[in-house]
Amino acid sequence: MNWRIKQVDRLVAYTTLSAVCTTWLLLVGVDAARAFVNEAVDIGKGNYGVGSVLLQTLLTVPRRGYEWFGNSALIGSLLGMGTLAASGELTALRAAGLSKLRICLSAALSLAAVTFLVAAMGELVAPAAEQQAQSLALQAKSNNIAIGRRSGGIWARDGDTFINAKQGTMRQAEGLREVRLADVRVFEFTPKGQLLSIAIAETAVHSAGAWTMEKVRKTEFGEAQATSSTEATTHWKSGLDPRMLALSIVQPAYLSVSDLRKNIRYLKRNQQDASGFEMAYWDRLFWPFNVLVLVVCALPFAFGALRSGGMGKRIFIGIVLSIAWNFLQRSLVNVGAVYGLNLALSTVLPALLMMAAAFWYFRRTS
Repeated sequence: MNWRIKQVDRLVAYTTLSAVCTTWLLLVGVDAARAFVNEAVDIGKGNYGVGSVLLQTLLTVPRRGYEWFGNSALIGSLLGMGTLAASGELTALRAAGLSKLRICLSAALSLAAVTFLVAAMGELVAPAAEQQAQSLALQAKSNNIAIGRRSGGIWARDGDTFINAKQGTMRQAEGLREVRLADVRVFEFTPKGQLLSIAIAETAVHSAGAWTMEKVRKTEFGEAQATSSTEATTHWKSGLDPRMLALSIVQPAYLSVSDLRKNIRYLKRNQQDASGFEMAYWDRLFWPFNVLVLVVCALPFAFGALRSGGMGKRIFIGIVLSIAWNFLQRSLVNVGAVYGLNLALSTVLPALLMMAAAFWYFRRTS
């Protein structure tokens, strides 16, 4: 009996993983190809050539792989189980006494190791590669202005002026894009490298075509002395392109868990809204759990449909389930953010509801 169960697990694992990996590679490949075509439009800007576009696209592959794995796991599992159903092996497994839950758990456990490897990739490799990709594209596209991210936040160069901001956010306000920098430091040098002034501002906002700095403390260095002054608001004459700067602001979903935690602490310490980073933080923590729960709970509801129809039908079922799952999860998380509910609970609640529905289904059909 032990040998028989082991063979069953190997059969389900091999079939499921083969279909999942094939689906994953296909989806990531199509997404990367689409991104390459979109980036190719900017070829010729500055030093941005075909090689830069290709390298930039390749650097985003780990992030794309992480984002697409959940959908690939669901669609691939359906395809794998559909293959077993079409060959009659699924019916044989059921006739041998294996329950739907047992078969679904075999499929999910075979995915567990791959899921945690992808989660590690999304935590350790994808954020650094994504930031490097954005930095590469920005430096290649801009001639006189260099923008990039380092451990100290966002750094930019505008001629002989260097700008550092600990945080950067972007939002649409009345149809206009507004870029806001927080904890800003502006270092102005002479062409020979002598420091002329240091300006420290609480925020710097680009709106309506102009930069405005708020709560500014500026120190100017003369030949024999330094003078300091403070202003509530001041206009900032800078050639810093907010469109390019907006691209350097990494989205919360692309940050690692440790970076998300640092950003949350910083924003809360400065009494700013951290809900966007908190949603991304809890989504990262519960991501492996959500993927495995989705596979275990979605497969039994599709068992009847897997016995008939071809590959197109199974792919369609997988796409519908993926869309429904993403809609449910995002809706509950957004509702939780709007009404101030616990975001950890809002993130895990869809999986708990799915588990409750699956438990009812298994009890009803057992």
